[in-house]
Amino acid sequence: MALLNSVLSWLMKKRIHQIELFMKYPHDVQTEWFKKLITSARDTEWGKMYDFKSIASYEEFKKRVPVSDYDALKPYIDRVRAGEQNILWNTEIKWFAKSSGTTSDKSKFIPVSNESLEECHFKAGKDLLSIYCNNHPDTNIFEGKGLGMGGSHTFREVNNELYYDGDLSAILIQNLPFWAEFLRTPQLSIALMDEWESKIDQMAKATAIENVTNIAGVPSWTLLLMKHILQITGKSDISEVWPNLEVFFHGGVSFHPYRRQFNEIISSPNVNYMETYNASEGFFGIQDLSGNDSMLLMLDYGIFYEFSEVNMDGSISSKTITLDQVVPGINYAVIISTNGGLWRYLIGDTIVFTSTMPYRIRITGRTRHFINAFGEELIVDNAEKAFDTACSRCAAIVSEYTGAPVYFEQGKNGAHEWLVEFEKAPENLEYFTEIFDNALKALNSDYEAKRYHNMILNLPIITEVPQGTFYNWLKLKGKLGGQNKVPRLSNNRQYIDEIKQLLNP
Repeated sequence: MALLNSVLSWLMKKRIHQIELFMKYPHDVQTEWFKKLITSARDTEWGKMYDFKSIASYEEFKKRVPVSDYDALKPYIDRVRAGEQNILWNTEIKWFAKSSGTTSDKSKFIPVSNESLEECHFKAGKDLLSIYCNNHPDTNIFEGKGLGMGGSHTFREVNNELYYDGDLSAILIQNLPFWAEFLRTPQLSIALMDEWESKIDQMAKATAIENVTNIAGVPSWTLLLMKHILQITGKSDISEVWPNLEVFFHGGVSFHPYRRQFNEIISSPNVNYMETYNASEGFFGIQDLSGNDSMLLMLDYGIFYEFSEVNMDGSISSKTITLDQVVPGINYAVIISTNGGLWRYLIGDTIVFTSTMPYRIRITGRTRHFINAFGEELIVDNAEKAFDTACSRCAAIVSEYTGAPVYFEQGKNGAHEWLVEFEKAPENLEYFTEIFDNALKALNSDYEAKRYHNMILNLPIITEVPQGTFYNWLKLKGKLGGQNKVPRLSNNRQYIDEIKQLLNP
């Protein structure tokens, strides 16, 4: 295994040269991909509808092709799912990544082409390891196994052909080369189970006896697995179970609310944490610098990027710009065109650029996940940082939370209500609330203005809920699993009222 570790580490480092090239020539790389995508799809139904053959510039592309969300593309995607081909992309598509994005009942089915598998998702997986090996030349990561929190998939037969729907993680695991199976755990029969509670138990039993050196997954569900492993092994620290664990590649949700919980159960100072920005629609960013929570925007994955500024009222500007026009510090909505057949697709995430030489980003939230009932423009990034500050000051640990507005009624001012599940509750919740409120004021001038002398907004209402509340809510909605996330912010009270109803039927 030591020899294999040396060979694989060397191969991974070779990719660094290519990464350095797109960091040095980002605009050239994006222009090249724009031309490749337009050329590849020119004879598809979509390409003919917008006459891709005659598009010679981005400006022309922008004039002809509208910005679309999932609902706009759904009729075309449904046709591909029904067996039609050459609709959005020129090669055969049989895999569809099922994604809820939030706890909404509506599922999305994102087409996954062979090109997007190879040139985006698998390439990103290799790049994660390449960057890690480059930053840690003495790594022994390949002397053990990688643990992946896989999802499940189902198949449909259409015109004697099989089509597959499932979590992106399941699609990736199912399509891995045979030799990769020797480097991962658990076995496929467990990794692809669809009953989540049984799956966690089986994964814990199977992986607790392995030499796990690296983990990839969503923090919330990975933490649940680790706690179950400690429970069945009787250990108090994951380092006792996996002494050679080196790195956790995390993504899907912000790591900030979970960092303290991970530190509580992993005492080893040798474990590294690397953030990724990946979704069913594509893989977008990798944290390439230790100690810097910004992520390098990956520019050669078959994705052409556009951006729209998010206005003060939470709406998205109709003006779209390309990479060369972005400004650090501005909140942008991300728009992508991909080698999976998504065209000018609004993915629903918001980011800020922290640097343009090279292009590094930080996720700030979702276009639909904010609170702006009173003009306060509160985004997820504000809430994450405020909870982080309050936890630091009060020696508390937050497991999960969600927030929503409390509307004006009977002459009372509005407020924000927060349901919080603590791993370690503060000794004084009132003081915790005060710190949280002051942190939000420092982070968000609009919130501060609305809180001035309680003229519009009163002090936040933070209610501690029992451990397991959010898990039980997701279970009740049939939304257990890595693709499902607790919505952090909502501009209406649907989620928060559902949870309160669950607690007090």
